[in-house]
Parts: sequence; C-alpha cells; structure tokens
Amino acid sequence: MAEKWRQLVSDKRQRQQKCIPKELLVASPTDDLLDVRTYPDTCGLLTGREVDITNTRDVEVLLRKLASAQAIVAHQLVNCLTEIFVERALARAAELDEYLNRTGKVVGPLHGLPISLKDQISIKGLEVTMGYASWIGKYSDRDAVMTQILYACGAIPFVMTSVPQALMWSETYNLIFGRTSNPANRTLTCGGSSGGEGALIGMRGSPLGIGSDLGGSVRYPSAFNGLYGLRPSYGRLPYSGCVNSLEGQDSSPSSLGPMSGSLSGIKAFMRAVIAQEPWLLDPLCVRKKWDEDAYKLAEHGGGEKLCFGIMWDDGDVVPSPPVLRALEMTKVALEAAGHTVINWKALKHQELYDSLVSIWMAGALSDISATTAETGEPRLTSMSPEGSTSIETGVDYTPGISAYDLWQVQKKRTTLREEYLAHWRATAERTGTGRPVDAIIAPVAPFPPPPHGLTKISAYTVAWSALNYVCCVLPVTSVDPEMDGKKPPHAFLSGRDQENYELYAPERFKNAPIGLQVIGGTLEEEAVIAMAEIVDEALKARATALD
Repeated sequence: MAEKWRQLVSDKRQRQQKCIPKELLVASPTDDLLDVRTYPDTCGLLTGREVDITNTRDVEVLLRKLASAQAIVAHQLVNCLTEIFVERALARAAELDEYLNRTGKVVGPLHGLPISLKDQISIKGLEVTMGYASWIGKYSDRDAVMTQILYACGAIPFVMTSVPQALMWSETYNLIFGRTSNPANRTLTCGGSSGGEGALIGMRGSPLGIGSDLGGSVRYPSAFNGLYGLRPSYGRLPYSGCVNSLEGQDSSPSSLGPMSGSLSGIKAFMRAVIAQEPWLLDPLCVRKKWDEDAYKLAEHGGGEKLCFGIMWDDGDVVPSPPVLRALEMTKVALEAAGHTVINWKALKHQELYDSLVSIWMAGALSDISATTAETGEPRLTSMSPEGSTSIETGVDYTPGISAYDLWQVQKKRTTLREEYLAHWRATAERTGTGRPVDAIIAPVAPFPPPPHGLTKISAYTVAWSALNYVCCVLPVTSVDPEMDGKKPPHAFLSGRDQENYELYAPERFKNAPIGLQVIGGTLEEEAVIAMAEIVDEALKARATALD
C-alpha cells in the first residue's frame, strides 16, 4: 500500500505532461531569474498580438479571447496547473462562435471569457484531486453548480489550478504536482490554498479565476500576487458539487470567490453568477439578487464622503514595514480624495481566530486520515522544502472533540460576533457622518509573501472569516528594500510578533506584492466591491499626482 500513492502520482504527472502541446514548451529560465512575470513576453512563443491580449488586465476587454497559450507558458515557470483541457476549451469556444454567428446574440454576460478554476470545482469527466494523491483517477460524474452557471453565462473553463493537500494551508504544495512559486519572486510563496490561481493570474495566464476561502485562501494568493480577490459571505455563491475538506462542517463553511487582475472582473463575475439565480440549483445558496442600490452605496451616504477605519495591527502582531507603508499610502490617498480615515481597534481577534480553528480541527484529522488511508499517502505536516526546518504554522491537527464541546466553541463564537457588531456600531460616535465606519481597511497578512515553508496562518484573515464578513483584496504596492528598511525592535506584543519581526529582511522580499483588504458586513458584497473601487481609484489618483 505504501507504494500505491507513488504509482498514482507517477501516472498523473505523465498524463499532465502529455497535455502540454510541444509547440508551447519553453526553455526554463536560470535560477537567478526570480521575477518571471514578463518572461512569456520575451520567450518567443507568443506573437505580439497575443502578448497584447494577455497583458490586458481589464476583463471586459478580454471577453471572447482565449488565454490558454499564456497559461501553459506560465505553468512551466511557476508550476500552477493541475488539469489542462485546451481541446475541450477550444471546442467550447467554437460552439459559442457558432451561436453568436447564427443568432447575433451572446450566450450570456461572460460570453467567450476564459476562466480558470481551483482544483476543487468539479467538471464532468475530469479529475479533481484537491491535492490528494489518493484522489487520482476519480473522475467527476457531474458538473458543480458553479460550473453549470459558468456555462450558462457563456464562459470557457480551460484549466484547473494547484492547491495544497487538503486545502488547509496558506502555501501551495502537494505530493502530486509539487510546489507553486510566486511569479514576482520565485523564492517566495504564492500563498494558499488558492495558490495556483494566484500564480496563474499573476502571470497573466488567466483573466479571471475562482478560488475558495475558509480562512484566507482567496485573500492570501490575491495579496501575494498583486491581484484583486473577493471573499463573499458563505452562501452567497453556490458551492454544491465542489469537492472539499471538512464536508459536513456547516458552522463556518468556506466560500467560493473570484480572483482577477481587475476589479471590473470581480464585479462582472459576481453580477453574472448572481443573475443566474444559483439558489435554484444549490439549496444552501442565499436567495439574494444583485442589489444595485447597495452597489451605489445607498446605505453609505451614496459614497460621497465615506469614513474608513484603518487597522494598523490586530493587537497581537505588528505588520512588517512594507505592509505599514501600504496602510499609510491608503490613508493619505483616501484623505486626499475627501474621505475620512480613523483608527480601527481590533477586538478580540485572537479569540476569534482560536474559535474558528477549534471548529475546523474538531474533525480535520479524521477527515484527512480517512481520505489518505486507502493509498498510504502521507499526511503533510509542513509546507517546508525537503531538508528544511519545519515551523509551527499556527494550526495544530489535534484529536477531535465531542459534539457538546464543539457546541460550546460555536456558542462562544456567536458571543464574539455579537460583541464585534456592537463594537462596529459604536463607531458612529467618531465618524462625523452619523453612520458607523463604512468599511475597515486592514492587512491581509502582517508580512509580505514569505519564503517557501515559512507562512503562518494568521488572525488577519481568520478573524474576518469567523465573523463571516465580506472582504475584498486590492493590490497597493510591492516591497522596495530602500523604502522598507528593517526598523529597530519594538516592545513585542507576543511571541508571534517577535517571530514576524525576525522573519523580515528587506532584500529577501524584494518585489513581493503587498495588498490590503477592504472589509464590510455580512452579505455586503455589492457595497464592499463599490468601496474597494473607491479605495483603488484613490490610490491610483494619488500615484498619478505624485508622478
């Protein structure tokens, strides 16, 4: 049995390699080329027109243009793909063209748009391994509801992207496909668990992808690869038919969410999917149509003069210098745009983190063990490269707890959510608008994307998941060793704070993207997207003014 998983992996790797057209094979860059984001432009495989297409970040411009060549080149540089089904995608594109030519109409709002999927979203007839060698050879017998909706919208799924074993990591490594790297600096992580999506879109190999987020799995890869990403409240988008870890854990399920090089991609995706009324296909999907009034910020003063709360730290870990600089840049830009910015005090974020991790770990070890038992596949206990020292990631796979003990954890989390809502509502006394803070702006992580194997799951994402708040990530800057020098030691807030301080070395993180998250209330997707647009526009206007 010990060798069964190895045989499965060997077979799968060979089959994947055969899916790469020979004409798209590229010479590997030398190890000292860390930033490979522009390598596809100069490798000689893409025409000038193809380079122009794939370098377009706005999804609305990319409709009806296929990105498969760029995706395959990207894969050879950062190892981001699992399933490559270009022929199927081309057949789908031909069907869409035939329909358009025959009727003069598009199939739907995403007609012809290539979309990449996290290796979790089932497509009939294809394998979805979710990073498990034990699931190699198991083919989906039906499309996930999300896949059905993408087809109804006219989209073209064309690749699936890599994930860590069992998903529950903030890096991307598994025993089947190996490690996925950060396109901006290949010595750094791309994040996880939607890391393949982050790396692929960061390489401009896909204009729009779908990840999932339980405790930060859309947000880490979006921030670490200079992208936009949305973590909706759970239930806003359909999950039925996807494979997952912790299935049956309904207290705090994960959410599917879009990732893109543009906010227009995030908005277009959400509008298109919600317009298909997914609650008619997924019984756990919230029955809530796209709310245009919410998008116009009807409950937030029409967006004319907003008040944002900036969270400089979570009371446990002080962010690294480039993350603090991103927060300061955002504050200055918003104030220059006429908005108000006040300090946000984190309330019991570590307790929120602990409650959610306890819910996950109530049965996680049993879940993973049951999956790997058949083939003898080892359960990964680290994302560290072979031969490196493992670190504590912040999540321990402990034995399960009783149903009663789980109820007590969930009861405490409910109390924490009640306290946080009251905490937010009380800010109306400080905003000057008569409303509570419209949105919170916070780090996605207290660090830039770390070297492989050194990423810890932090309360900076998990706390918002515990509250089920909507979060939208946007890119702000990247690490500049001259601007982001290491600061003298401060009075450390915790052992985790000291570890974060010691991790940071400016040259080590050179070029690493830095993103922030805009946070709104539960099921406030439309308003959060709109406020993220306001923040994004303010940052771009400020950058233009300084040029």
